Amino acid sequence: MTTSVSFKQNKDLEFKKVLKNRVNDYFSQTGLSKHYNAAMIVKTIVMLSLYILPFILILTVAMPFWIVMIIYFIMGVGIAGVGMSVMHDGNHFGYSGNHRINRLMGLTMNLLGADAYNWKIKHNKLHHVFTNIYGKDEDINSRVILRFAYGAPLKKYHRYQHLYAWFFYAMMTFSMIFGDITKRMNYRKKGITNISPSAYRRSMAWLIVSKILYFGVFIAVPILLTQLLWWQVLVGFVIMNLTAGTILSLIFQMSHVVEGPEQMKPDEKGNIEIDDTLIVHQLKTTSDFSRDNKILSWYVGGLNFQIEHHLFPKVCHVHYPAISKIVEKTTAEFGLPFHEFDGFWDAFTSHYRILKRLGVQKT
Repeated sequence: MTTSVSFKQNKDLEFKKVLKNRVNDYFSQTGLSKHYNAAMIVKTIVMLSLYILPFILILTVAMPFWIVMIIYFIMGVGIAGVGMSVMHDGNHFGYSGNHRINRLMGLTMNLLGADAYNWKIKHNKLHHVFTNIYGKDEDINSRVILRFAYGAPLKKYHRYQHLYAWFFYAMMTFSMIFGDITKRMNYRKKGITNISPSAYRRSMAWLIVSKILYFGVFIAVPILLTQLLWWQVLVGFVIMNLTAGTILSLIFQMSHVVEGPEQMKPDEKGNIEIDDTLIVHQLKTTSDFSRDNKILSWYVGGLNFQIEHHLFPKVCHVHYPAISKIVEKTTAEFGLPFHEFDGFWDAFTSHYRILKRLGVQKT
């Protein structure tokens, strides 16, 4: 079934105008750019170093196997950091006002083994427009044996998903690394990509080459240049990706699949008429968490300020803590929702409860 979604166009225009003006005034009064600053450059260097320097250490210094595995774990932390703090802003065109810089930062996704083009379709084109709409937002569509939406079919085994979901969360990066080619083909088949046939062939060629280079560098090179055995390299590779997958999955899930944010599903004809503008829809389907935790906010690239990100995706995340105060104040004035969890644990336990609920409830 093809899902058709329509939003209201001439509603809450005053809220949109006031919020936009207040955020613009903030940048005008402070003299700050909406894009990167010195702190963002430092963060970019730190995150990339956390991923690349440990790998160089593995290639150049002979170490006990258990130490190497710890280093692979650190690389996994770096992968998640690059994805959340560098790639994410680049592919949203929020890192810089310069398109080439954004493209370069966005392509760090390929450095991590996944694909920037696929990610932009899945995240920018589907998730950010159709947030928490079953059938459109791939982030809440059923995957393998996980049920994230009340609109998805309920199976008997779902009653245990709050126990086994964590294993599949850890597999997140593997699903992208090994599923990108098929996903690109499916997007083309569904008509989601609108590039010419020649451009599509070039993009597929680049995707295949990037995969070959990734596996060549991160698997073949350590086997050939170090004393590590092939199976030891594979174990390290698995540890690295399980670490990254767990971190990334949890951070993204705790902003949408939690108590508070709404979900929408199509009617029997596959249509959804949403009685809100897109901007209010984002407020109703998104949640912040741990806004006062500066260390967490720094590492996760401001993704705990998910409301602000959905409202201003082209603003660099280093500005979200300040913008969040403006958004919270303005939503309160207009009587609009502002979902928030005070701490990480609050959001985590809420997600756990939702997983249990989705495992037994049809609606």
